[in-house]
Amino acid sequence: MDKNQTGSKLDDFLDTLSEFLSDEIVVPDWTTSNAFRWRKKFGVRGRFQQLTRVDKVRLNDLKGIEKQKKIIKENTENLVNGLIANNILLTGARGTGKSSIVKAIFNEFSNSDLKLIEVSKEELVDIPDMVEVLDDAKYKFIIFCDDLSFEANDPGYKALKAVLDGSIVALPNNVVVYATSNRRHLMPEYFSDNAANNHKGDEVHPTESIEESVSLSERFGLWVSFYPFDQNLFIAIVNYWVDKLGGVQVNKNTLEKEALQWAIKRGSRSGRIARQFAINWVGQNHDSQSSNGKSKKSDKKKE
Repeated sequence: MDKNQTGSKLDDFLDTLSEFLSDEIVVPDWTTSNAFRWRKKFGVRGRFQQLTRVDKVRLNDLKGIEKQKKIIKENTENLVNGLIANNILLTGARGTGKSSIVKAIFNEFSNSDLKLIEVSKEELVDIPDMVEVLDDAKYKFIIFCDDLSFEANDPGYKALKAVLDGSIVALPNNVVVYATSNRRHLMPEYFSDNAANNHKGDEVHPTESIEESVSLSERFGLWVSFYPFDQNLFIAIVNYWVDKLGGVQVNKNTLEKEALQWAIKRGSRSGRIARQFAINWVGQNHDSQSSNGKSKKSDKKKE
């Protein structure tokens, strides 16, 4: 190795070390990707990590949630067009499309200046510093927080609450927060929290504890709810994914019967369960589909 190569590697190492120890957030080259993830290692300053593989789910892939798609798409259009947009809390039954709809909406506007930044619950403590950097960019940003659920005194809870509405520094107009949760109030609720049951406890004003537990969810401008699917919709989604994945419905009655049995075992009829069944069905019937294709080709040759 010559001296020039050694010097170059040393410079790269020193640059990396400087970035590692710095208190300032390094602004990435936003042109390199449309999707990023906030990562923090060893308890030091976090950074924006470019994502190269993004789920390509499209809005048309999501069935039975047309109202929800309309609300979120219109809000995101406002953001992209430079208008004021709301932060959104998506809540409801598991597997019904809460996370998928955010990714699909992002893909819908992938040709614009919209960027998606995924932030885990554990790293929400950095969100006040993060939005300061985003305010300087010419792009629009969705901060995506998936599957949020907090416990009392969680630092991420307080940080997110302050950023949404509470801090003296307002959330930039080019940034919105889209969060998903199975809980409407983002925190577990107990019977002991009920004011009527709490009169024997130490809390002088028990209703104030209840107010605190719902204070974060109320800072989202839009609440979008998702509900379990009925049997007909579940079967329709199964058929959609079997067709999209290239499967052959050898026997419709058998397909539907096995799909419902699959849902019973999983304890849920949802879009996620329907897609998982379709993947399994197509894989199991791959040989019969191939043989059907071969037989059709051989029939053509005979003709």
